[in-house]
Amino acid sequence: MSAPHTKAASSFRQPKAVWAVAFACVISFMGIGLVDPILPALAESLHASPSQVSLLFSSYLIVTAVAMLFVGWVSSRIGAKGTLLTGLAVIVVFAALAGTSGSINGIVGFRAGWGLGNALFIATSLAVIVASASGGFGGAIILYETALGLGIAVGPLLGGELGAISWRGPFFGVAALMAIAFVATLAFVPSLPKPARPTSPIAPLKALRHRGLLTMGIMALLYNWGFFTMLGYAPYPMELNAHQLGLVFTGWGLLVAAFSVFFAPRLQARYGTARVLYANLLGLSIAMAVIAVGVSTPTVVIVAVIVSGAFIGINNTLTTQAVMLVSPVERPVASSAYGFLRFIGGGLAPYVAGKLADATDLSVPFYLGAGTFLLAIPVLASGHRLLREAETDTGDSEPVTPSLTPVGGPAATDAPPVIVAVGAHDQAASVVDAAARLAHDTGSPLEVVHVQQTAVVEEQAADTETPEQARAAVTAHLDRLAAQGVTAGGQVLSSVGDHAAAARALAQHAADVHARTIAIGRSPRGPLAQFADGSFTTALSHSATCTVVLVEPDSDTAPRHLTKATLAELRNGAC
Repeated sequence: MSAPHTKAASSFRQPKAVWAVAFACVISFMGIGLVDPILPALAESLHASPSQVSLLFSSYLIVTAVAMLFVGWVSSRIGAKGTLLTGLAVIVVFAALAGTSGSINGIVGFRAGWGLGNALFIATSLAVIVASASGGFGGAIILYETALGLGIAVGPLLGGELGAISWRGPFFGVAALMAIAFVATLAFVPSLPKPARPTSPIAPLKALRHRGLLTMGIMALLYNWGFFTMLGYAPYPMELNAHQLGLVFTGWGLLVAAFSVFFAPRLQARYGTARVLYANLLGLSIAMAVIAVGVSTPTVVIVAVIVSGAFIGINNTLTTQAVMLVSPVERPVASSAYGFLRFIGGGLAPYVAGKLADATDLSVPFYLGAGTFLLAIPVLASGHRLLREAETDTGDSEPVTPSLTPVGGPAATDAPPVIVAVGAHDQAASVVDAAARLAHDTGSPLEVVHVQQTAVVEEQAADTETPEQARAAVTAHLDRLAAQGVTAGGQVLSSVGDHAAAARALAQHAADVHARTIAIGRSPRGPLAQFADGSFTTALSHSATCTVVLVEPDSDTAPRHLTKATLAELRNGAC
């Protein structure tokens, strides 16, 4: 599809619409850890117990969970932009009201309204960024990942700084920033087309009849139970002020973001989704047990919480990957069903933890959290066969591992073909035309392979283009080639998240058809994206049994044979 840039394309050269939504994403992701630094201050200022304060999480997450069932239905009727604006407006109103409240019950109620706005926003933000991106989706995904990392890491820091002034500060801060995001979204995000077929509001619940999706959903419920027990109760035994708590959870957030974006995809590619999740859940259970045992020693709790960020980042990404792998329904429906179960677990956990802590002592909720992490392992194991079949594409579900779909008829010759792999970016047509010249010079037929990606970022997944759009892109290439007198065949290579896996699938296809050469162009994604989700070019060069060449349509140079040495030169900018 593409090789490394001599001069990497910037991930940040995007339309204003992408920037507007990305800014809103930063603020939204801040909400994950924003209130943690002020939990003890809230309890003291409003004369509330930790169990009462924990309801800030419960009301927020339970409403988010229920709303996830309906956001697809809402979006299919008022459009993605309308859904985004509605979500932002709701967050602005209820965050501001929470800041004005004088009682813990009032804040709990307003956090519930905030949860409704959050569900409307997060369910559509990634899809809007992908749809609004120009010059390929890779840069937009990196921008989304950057927003995620900034939000998770900076949220606790901002919460701590504002909370040191007043516990009301974080609420008013979110309201003000989201108001700016609302104006930017209104001004810069264009109206996007509604789905051809409206989504049923009960479709997510019906989807849970499928064993694979239900299994992964229950596993996510147990995982989120432990996760939000930690998030909701760990601040109390740390015995820190708001500023210090902000720094602790900033360290935690940095690990969540780094391991979610950079390390989870690479671990998944090397060891497989199930194996990584088994080890990760065990690691989380151990970390939670350490907190329970050392609950009277603040340093132990602080270190364990920060370290847990690495496990949480991996789990968030790979659980979403697992859901997409086993789900036999449309991905937005699967995402809503999965979101419902995981947020239910996150919402119930702080409430139950509070009751347990009041009735016993503070260590008991953490022991229960360790148990739920551990219980998630056999639940995941019960669906191991389904996950393994999905990863090897032997099941009956919708293919989400790399798969090829023919478009048009094959070239009328048995000669070894030249295969050109391209994605949805501005240079695709030029790369195909350059590969056509190579095929003509070698007397070979041409096969155009269009790589269609489903982007998976932390707990969100979005198709970068529809199957119809991918087929239309191949058809456009074939029609243009036919007008030039070039006969060619076409394929759509569909893949979820992992570019390296897509490259290995293409290499296998090339071996099956005895291809003479695979031609690719330069990457529109840049080195950061290639590190995060695996380099298509590197994996293809290592896996292919035929020659892999780089074609440069804007240059008179001959196609360049890609080897380990030339790949290193390209990365280092030596050519």
